[in-house]
Amino acid sequence: MKKALKIVGWSLVGLFVVYTFYFLWKQSQPAPIVYELITPQQRDIVKKTTATGSVEARNQVEVKPLATGVISQLMVQPGKHVNQGDIIATIKIIPDMAQLNQAKSQVESARISSEEQQREFDRIKALYDKGVVSREEYEMKEAQLAEAKESVTAAQTQVEVITKGQSTRSGNVNITSLRSTISGLVLNVPVKVGSSVSGTSAFTEGTTVAKIADMGDIIFRGYIDETEVAKLQQNMEIELTLGSMQDVKIPATLDYIAPECELQNGAKMFELKASAHIPNDINIRSGYSANANIVIAKAEQVLSCDETAIEFADGKTYVYVLTSDPKNEEHQQFERREVSVGISDGLYVELKSGVKAGELIRGIQK
Repeated sequence: MKKALKIVGWSLVGLFVVYTFYFLWKQSQPAPIVYELITPQQRDIVKKTTATGSVEARNQVEVKPLATGVISQLMVQPGKHVNQGDIIATIKIIPDMAQLNQAKSQVESARISSEEQQREFDRIKALYDKGVVSREEYEMKEAQLAEAKESVTAAQTQVEVITKGQSTRSGNVNITSLRSTISGLVLNVPVKVGSSVSGTSAFTEGTTVAKIADMGDIIFRGYIDETEVAKLQQNMEIELTLGSMQDVKIPATLDYIAPECELQNGAKMFELKASAHIPNDINIRSGYSANANIVIAKAEQVLSCDETAIEFADGKTYVYVLTSDPKNEEHQQFERREVSVGISDGLYVELKSGVKAGELIRGIQK
């Protein structure tokens, strides 16, 4: 009996030892590598690039006065629509003392010259009446007198313009009334009543009184990196997404690609302009930030797969096609096969040849 128990005991110990060795061996074996299986499908692939920028009016101007002075009245405010020729502000002229003194000096010089010419003319006329001088000399002195009188009038007109902003000779021309040069929406009025403004001249741009834009003609203005600009061409269709209206897609047409780059934060960027086709029910404000999605390539209903399934090696493209039973995940076997690919949208890539519909290819490891 004891002998039988010993045999049973040693048998159990032996089984335990064998099981222990088997368990350790099993644990030391590498786990089978299992990959996801991808079925190539027919789908549309659209390759896009994105330019960032904003929408603004194609035609917008800054209205500046012609004379230096003080704003005495403002007729507009931001958001108001004006027509070309409407008065947007009146200016009280503050004459420049240097210009005024010079103009008055010119008036006095012209007056002295005119009086001298008048005396000379009177002398010549008396001699002409006696037949002492020729008619030609008489007419020449008459012309010189007329020219001297015109110089006086011109100098006096200049004084009137400097002090009043207009003259009796200018008719309806009045530089104290600032008028809109285009029809459109007033975007900004950076001055107030009482603000000093300077007129435009050869030496200064002048003070902006109002910024006006034609909001009926909206464009997208943005920039794109030099790595993408070579893929673009004029008249390409664009889809705009506004930062303030993410769910609204606005169609546009690419009009302009800058011939020269601009350096922005160390990157070479090219300016783009596109005509936006704004629906009637959408109110656009100038300066909205926008992204322009530009379609640079498109393939409709082509066989494609996830880009993660593609292997690039030695200038060629490969996929791994499943050759084993799809249900036997622990013993997956694949055939490396060269394929020809087309366009990619970053997620899916077109398979031109090398794989047939219905075949399973290797994806990422589970």
